[in-house]
Amino acid sequence: MKIKSIIACALAAATFISSCDDNESNIGSSIIEDRISITVDSTFTITGRSVANSAVQSRTLLQLLGRIDAAGYGALSSDVVTQFMPSTSLDTTGVTVEMIDSLKLMMAVYHGNFVGDSITPMGIEVYRLNRDLPSPIFSNFDPAGYYDPSQKIGSLIYNASTLGESDSLKNASYHTISVNLPRELAQEFFTAYKNDPSSFSSPSSFINRVFKGIYIRNSYGSGRLTLVSNTLMRAYYRRKDKKDDGTDTIKPAMANYFAVTPEIVTNNNIGLRLAPSVTSLVNQGENIVVSPTGYDVEFEFPLTEIISSYKTNKGDESAINSLTFSLPVDSVPNDFGFGPAPSMLMILKSKKNDFFQNNSLPDNITSFSADYDAVNGRYYFGSLRNYLMDMIDKDDITADDYTFVLTPVYITVETSGDYYYGTSSTITAVTPYISAPSMTKILFDKAKIRFTYSNQIINY
Repeated sequence: MKIKSIIACALAAATFISSCDDNESNIGSSIIEDRISITVDSTFTITGRSVANSAVQSRTLLQLLGRIDAAGYGALSSDVVTQFMPSTSLDTTGVTVEMIDSLKLMMAVYHGNFVGDSITPMGIEVYRLNRDLPSPIFSNFDPAGYYDPSQKIGSLIYNASTLGESDSLKNASYHTISVNLPRELAQEFFTAYKNDPSSFSSPSSFINRVFKGIYIRNSYGSGRLTLVSNTLMRAYYRRKDKKDDGTDTIKPAMANYFAVTPEIVTNNNIGLRLAPSVTSLVNQGENIVVSPTGYDVEFEFPLTEIISSYKTNKGDESAINSLTFSLPVDSVPNDFGFGPAPSMLMILKSKKNDFFQNNSLPDNITSFSADYDAVNGRYYFGSLRNYLMDMIDKDDITADDYTFVLTPVYITVETSGDYYYGTSSTITAVTPYISAPSMTKILFDKAKIRFTYSNQIINY
């Protein structure tokens, strides 16, 4: 840790001017000395502590299903409750309720989006919700009382492998977990639409008047967590149509009528029992972050020390150049190789709940995000200058202004641009990281805060 100061001096020589006549005079001379110093201060230190994080707001369309027990990590399980976005119109031309054949729940899983053994058989059961889901909803939600355990509407034994599927499916980027639902449910949807199309006009109308949603429960097996990327309901039916010669014909048809979208409530109900080795590390004072629930790390950023150093050493004219935070991390040994999360959110503790509740994005004043740098083994928060500028003239700085939380997140990025102007990336969503287990040891003793500012002193 050290402070570096770099001095740049500029000297202006006096100009001697002679007249063309016989009289000579010195118009004058002066020396102006400008001193510009750039100070780099990295003397600041940080300590932190792990804090329990037993519940998160998923705020994601990704659905985690299954159970796994990993030595060095713990036992993790997850099931799902979800509402559905209705299609605003159903195909009723030439279709009667008797022509509705079947209904399937379709869950798309991209290849490799699982943890554990791909061929381990796992079982799920599907139940209809009979109550509105709460909002906000958290990962420790208990669905008991929101469904009737005696009214199962579907079940399936499945795996995460494409073994036994056709060549076309093996070459696809995903495969589908498909659960047969009652034909009577599809007929119920069709009848509800025929009787009152307005009940399908919005998610709230559909949920309040037609269908509350479903609960997908693990019923069998352990050894795999499967990440579902897209979920929908697909109806199969027949339609009366006309042939080219004008005679009637019956044609098969299908349609995706209900889907999981950002507008409705979806939640992963997560249970985590951490391994004794992990809790032991925390009890020994190690700073351990565990997701999808488990532990965050809380710390006090040395804001008052930075401000004090700046005000003590600044010159007549000064400017804050940058404030960065390099945070080295390490993995925690475990059987499945769960390592650091792909991204980390650094947010004021007082702002964390509202951040996820409001679907906020990092503002570089109260919240910051960083991707994991595997080459250097760190998270690098490179844009803390606005935070310091926002705080430096504040009259009363309290712990709420500098107490931060580190929590794993999943960042959605949208890329735009063209051939001439190049591409740029914009963060469009930040959600708690529930896609897979992660464990990170925060190395505050190796962290480096780098504060750079400039002073200008003018001597006449």
